[in-house]
Amino acid sequence: MYVSQSRDHEVIAKLNRNVHNLHAKLYPKYFKEYNYNAMKETFKNLVENDNFVFLVLKEHEVPIGYAWIEIKNYPESAFKNEYKSVYVHQLSIVEGQTHKGYGKKLMNEVYDIAKKNDIDLIELDYWFENMAAKEFYKKQNFKKYREFAFRQL
Repeated sequence: MYVSQSRDHEVIAKLNRNVHNLHAKLYPKYFKEYNYNAMKETFKNLVENDNFVFLVLKEHEVPIGYAWIEIKNYPESAFKNEYKSVYVHQLSIVEGQTHKGYGKKLMNEVYDIAKKNDIDLIELDYWFENMAAKEFYKKQNFKKYREFAFRQL
């Protein structure tokens, strides 16, 4: 098992399926059904952004998971101090391969990238009803420091 950086938008689009299907199931009002061709075109553009890093985890040369991260620079303002973070946009493991340590392996690579870039903060968010993500990130020692709320009218 190994993790490497990738710009292979076709592989990433396929690996996105599991997390996207979960989002569409939990929040059908906001998420479209998974469409490989649409995802492929979207990721084709996203992989060109130099602030984004795509990590692909392979087992026996078969892609089974990915993480999409971003190196973020927050400039100083009248409100906040300047700081940098690694923001985890998505982490997904293919169906049938969860709970085998693959997510942890991907996150360890994220932590290594942060350290190599002198960044001491990893940020992420997940959908409220995504209990698998909530438990996973809790095991990874993530703490809440901001909550996001909405009111439907």
